[in-house]
Amino acid sequence: MAYTHDRKMAGTGIDDAEARVRAALTEAGFGVLTEIDVKATMKKKIEKDMDGYKILGACNPNMAWEAMSLEPRIGAMLPCNVILRSVEGGTEVSAIDPVASMQAVENAELHEVAGQVRDMLFGAVESA
Repeated sequence: MAYTHDRKMAGTGIDDAEARVRAALTEAGFGVLTEIDVKATMKKKIEKDMDGYKILGACNPNMAWEAMSLEPRIGAMLPCNVILRSVEGGTEVSAIDPVASMQAVENAELHEVAGQVRDMLFGAVESA
């Protein structure tokens, strides 16, 4: 099973892709709780250069509430990460598949919630 949904945004730089992804996530009911500029962090911490790479921690509060109501420790697996990565010819956007990440949790109701989140998240990636 694939663990991400990927889309290449041809001809789009990482900053423009990030703006579009953030707008699409907002439209889908997600907020960005965390952001990590991996490129800057690697340079600062270990003096390594790399192409643009950002991680956005997206959360839909209603869906998170529902998931935490079903499994109180599920917060260890939240938020849903979306990465933006500079690749040849544009930016690749990858979103975690919540269904894949929840496979270790034996709770059918949680899997249903994860499926709803997957549809919303993947829809946002495609509409960005």
